[in-house]
Amino acid sequence: MGHASSKRGSVGGDAPAPPPPPSRFTRFKRRLRHPIHRSGSASGSGSEFGNIKNLSEQEFTGIARIEIIGAEMKFKDRWFACLSLGERTYRTETSDHTEKPVWKSEKKVVLEANGPTVARISVFETNKFSKSNLIGYCELNLTEILSQESEDNMDEFQLFDPCSSTTTVGTISIRCFIEDPIEIQRSFAQRVLSVVDKNGDGQLSLSEFSELMNAFCSQLSKEKIEELFKQADKNDDDIVDMDELAVLLAQQQQEETIINNCPVCGENLGKYDNMNDIIHMTLCFDEGTGNQIMTGGFLTEKQASYGWMFKLSEWAHYSSYDVGLHSGSSASHILVFDRKTKRLVEETIDGKIILSMRAIYQSKVGLALIDAGVKGLLQNLSEKQGKQMNSPESAKDIPKFLEFFKDQINMDEVKYPIEHFKTFNDFFVRELKSGARPICYPDRDEVAVCAADSRLMAFNSASDSTRLWVKGRKFSIEGLLGPETCTDSLRNGTLVIFRLAPQDYHRFHVPVSGTIESFVDIPGYLYTVNPIAVNSKYCNVFTENKRAVSIISTQDFGKVAFVAIGATMVGSITFLKEKGEYVNKGDEFGYFAFGGSTVICVFEKDAIQIDDDLLANSERSLETLVSVGTTLGVSKKVSDPEREVLDLDKCSLTE
Repeated sequence: MGHASSKRGSVGGDAPAPPPPPSRFTRFKRRLRHPIHRSGSASGSGSEFGNIKNLSEQEFTGIARIEIIGAEMKFKDRWFACLSLGERTYRTETSDHTEKPVWKSEKKVVLEANGPTVARISVFETNKFSKSNLIGYCELNLTEILSQESEDNMDEFQLFDPCSSTTTVGTISIRCFIEDPIEIQRSFAQRVLSVVDKNGDGQLSLSEFSELMNAFCSQLSKEKIEELFKQADKNDDDIVDMDELAVLLAQQQQEETIINNCPVCGENLGKYDNMNDIIHMTLCFDEGTGNQIMTGGFLTEKQASYGWMFKLSEWAHYSSYDVGLHSGSSASHILVFDRKTKRLVEETIDGKIILSMRAIYQSKVGLALIDAGVKGLLQNLSEKQGKQMNSPESAKDIPKFLEFFKDQINMDEVKYPIEHFKTFNDFFVRELKSGARPICYPDRDEVAVCAADSRLMAFNSASDSTRLWVKGRKFSIEGLLGPETCTDSLRNGTLVIFRLAPQDYHRFHVPVSGTIESFVDIPGYLYTVNPIAVNSKYCNVFTENKRAVSIISTQDFGKVAFVAIGATMVGSITFLKEKGEYVNKGDEFGYFAFGGSTVICVFEKDAIQIDDDLLANSERSLETLVSVGTTLGVSKKVSDPEREVLDLDKCSLTE
C-alpha cells in the first residue's frame, strides 16, 4: 500500500477555482426536464437487477434506492409489503404478528427518462397456504419524491382501501434516495478498490493495482497493467486513489473492456456500454451488502402474494407466468400492461373458470362439444343469466362482486351510490361522474381516442393480428364486418381490439368524430371473448359471435367500422345513437349488459398512426390497459411537425 496521499490536481497561481459541481438533486432535475422521447414499450424484461437494456446516458436518470421501513395498521396480523415498478415486483419478508410491522427492507431500481416512475406499494395480510389478502396500497411518483431536497428522505404515506381511494386503512413509512451516474461510477470504483484495499485507506500501489486487474481480467499482460497504472496515476505519485480509479474504469471500459465478467453474478459484460455494465455491477454488489434486500423475480404483486399451496396447485396444472399470451392453452394468468402506471397487472379470473375455458376452447374434445351443442348451451345460459341479473334479487350480488374486484373498481368515480342500483344489471351498466374520463384533445378531430375502459390490442393489418393474437383459422376483416359493410380499404386496414372484462365500466364511446352512416346486426353465437378463446385455433370468436357493426364517416380517417361483439352472458348490445347522427369523439355510444365483451374498430388502410406504445405491447402479445378518452392514434393526414406538437403524454386518465 502506498504511503502518500494522491493529489487531485492543483490550480496554479491565482487562477480562479472552478465552480463547484451541481448537486445530485440539480443533476436529477435536469434529466427530468429533458426526457428523450422514444417509441416502443417502456419496459423490457431482462435480469433481476433492473430492466437491463442498452440505455443511453440521456435515457438513464439514475438508480433509486427504495426502503420500506414499516407501517401502522388498524388490526394485528402478520404482514408483508410489495413494491411494483414497471414489469418488476419485489416483496419484503413477513413481519411478526403485530399492528405495527417493521421490515426495513430495501431495493434499488433503475429509472429511465421515459420509463415507469410510479411505484406501487401494497400491504398484504399473509396467508401461507393460498393467496394473501390485499389490505392497503399507495402509489408514489418517484420523480417528485426524489427531486425534493431532504436530509433523511423519509416520508409517511397513507394506505388506501383497495375499494376506495378516499378511505385510509393505515400508514407506511418509506425512504427514497437517488444515485445519479456520477455518484454511481464513483461508488462502483470505491467498491472495486475495496476488493484489494486491505487497510481501507482508499489507495492502491502498483502491486495491489495488479492484483485488482488480475481479479477482474486474467487476460491482461504485466506490461498492459503497468501502462494502465501510469495512465490512472495522473500526478505521478505511484499511487492510484478512488477518483483516479473511477476515471480509468470509465474511460477504459468504453475504449477497451478490462472487466469481462460481473464479479458477483458472473454474467458476461460488454453487451452494451460502460454505463450499463456499471449499473449492472452496482446493483449486483448491493445484493451482498448485508442489508435486508427484498425478494424479486415476480411480475405482479398478485404473483408475489401467492402462498405455497396455491403455487403447488398451479404447478400441477402446468401453468405459466409470463409476459404476453402466446398460447391460450398454457396461460393460467392473464397479464396486462397498465398504460397509466407503466406497470404489469394481473387480471382477476376465478381459477375454475380458467380450467373450464381451457377444456372447452383449447382441445379437440372441446371442439367436439362445441359442435355437439355447446353453442346452444351458451345461448341459453346467456338468456337465463340475463333474466336473473335483471331481477330485484340480483342486487344482493353487487357487494360480493365489488369484493372480488376490490382493487379494480373505483366507486368514487361512479355517478350514483350502491343503494341507487335496484338490480345487478343496473350496476353493471353504471354511469360515471362527469369528468371521470376526460377526452384528450377534444377540439382536434385528427386525434383518435380509446373507445372503452379495456385491454387493448392494435395491429396495422389483419395478418399482423393473426400472427400475434387472433388464432382462429378463418379470421378475416371481411368475416368480421360482413360483406355488406366491408370495403377494399377496410379489408386491408388497421385493427384495434378493446376487450372489456366483467369489472370494467361497460359503456363504450365513440373514438372519432363523424356521421353514423349505418347499423348492421349480424347474428351469431356467444363464445367468451377471453384471450384463452381468442387464441384458440378451434373456433373463430370474432367472426362467429353475435355482433353489431356501425360505419362512421369521418373527415380525418375516412370510413371507420365500429363493431360491438356479444359474448357469454352478454346477449344485449344497446346503442344510444342513431343512423345519420353526427357524433363527437368521446360521446357515449352504447353499453353491454352483464359479462365481458369486446369492441373492435377497423380503420382504412394508411388512415391512422397508432400510438407507438400500443403497437409495441401488441408485438409482444401483451394487452394494454387503457381508459376511455386516452389517445389511440393520429390521422396520417397530419404532417410530422404537427404530430410532434401534440404532447400526448400530458393527457391524463383521470382528473
